[in-house]
Amino acid sequence: MPVQLYPHQADALQQTEPFNRVGYFLDMGLGKTFVGSEKMIQLGSTINLLVCQKSKIDDWIEHFKKYYKMVPFDLTKKNSLEGFMLWVEGKQSEFIHIPNCVAIINYELAFRRPELLKLEHFTLMLDESSMITNPTAKRTKFIHNLNPDNVILLSGTPTGGKYEKLWSQLKLLGWGISEELFYKQYVVQEWIEDGSGFKMKVITGYKNVDRLKMKLKQHGCIFMKTDEVFDLPEQIEIPVMVSNTKEFRHFMQNSIVELSDGTELIGDRTLTKRLYARQLCGQYNKAKLSAFQDLVESTDDRLIVFYNFNEELSKMKSIVESLDKPVSIVNGDIKDLDAYENNDDSVTFVQYQAGAMGLNLQKSNKIIYFTLPQSSEHFEQSKKRIHRIGQKNNCFYYLLMVKNSVEGMILDTLKTRKDYDDELFQQYEKSF
Repeated sequence: MPVQLYPHQADALQQTEPFNRVGYFLDMGLGKTFVGSEKMIQLGSTINLLVCQKSKIDDWIEHFKKYYKMVPFDLTKKNSLEGFMLWVEGKQSEFIHIPNCVAIINYELAFRRPELLKLEHFTLMLDESSMITNPTAKRTKFIHNLNPDNVILLSGTPTGGKYEKLWSQLKLLGWGISEELFYKQYVVQEWIEDGSGFKMKVITGYKNVDRLKMKLKQHGCIFMKTDEVFDLPEQIEIPVMVSNTKEFRHFMQNSIVELSDGTELIGDRTLTKRLYARQLCGQYNKAKLSAFQDLVESTDDRLIVFYNFNEELSKMKSIVESLDKPVSIVNGDIKDLDAYENNDDSVTFVQYQAGAMGLNLQKSNKIIYFTLPQSSEHFEQSKKRIHRIGQKNNCFYYLLMVKNSVEGMILDTLKTRKDYDDELFQQYEKSF
């Protein structure tokens, strides 16, 4: 099937034609999959290695089978890995007439495949290259130890306004600036008190941004935002406020609470207290579960539901099944979109970590946020699952929010494109 590129996709390829190391930082929904694939074909390597999220492996395999004459190897399977390495070494006759191939593996498994360090003269493509923003992570160190001739980075929201996250990606593009010098030239840091007498260094802003953008362009980076390319339908947020519980207030004041079913929650550390405070606004809040049921009953349209915890899924799934509505699920264990694809009245549950990035769900124009994520990137990218190319209807986001709870502060934080962390939660604790 021939690929028909949109003008903005063709423009991105034209701008980067002289480069063999490129970064396509295109808003979710702008089709970076095709831009990256076309660049891979242009570069013409016999061997191509694609690293992506686990949930996207099957999608990429289908993509290459459908649109390109390339043999995909699924390196999550040991026999496929063995076949790929034999083919690379010229010992695999099965694919002798195939001019090139693409090997596909997920970030979590890649560094457990030391055989890949032997690869030479290949093109490396990273889907959601923001997965290697931590330079000390095993996945990042492994990828930096690879020796590709060509590099293609794909990311939907590469920085979320946080330029410090670019350094480990820029290293792959050939910009030899050290992390220390990058921070010195482009990042503003200050020492602040953490409330216990100790000081910690935090990022408070950026400097020389125009020079940074110029350097990024010189190293093959293309940035595109949706509103610069398309007039997509309107996005409408609808807060659905539900009552708080005495258990939440008791827990915030005492760091311990016993629930009606005998469950005891003990917030003996900031991390666990923050976790249970969020769960008391979700799976343990009957008013929120009731409000969720009301929303599901109010429409026969496809619904996408974002959630955090397994117990949330269990309780919401029971509600939807009692209403005789088809269910699809995407999380770390399951990727089943059959109901979503085939039923107009389906409800699709998506766990943030597994599906906030990369899924195409524009058959729906309604998302319910049962609980909020703590990652601003997950929050922003989750919206793009429905607000993307092909969406013809206004997009509605129903935010189930517990009144006078930690959820208000989480939402305010996410809207500033910052992550919600222990330090912010400690500030919230002081109000009790």
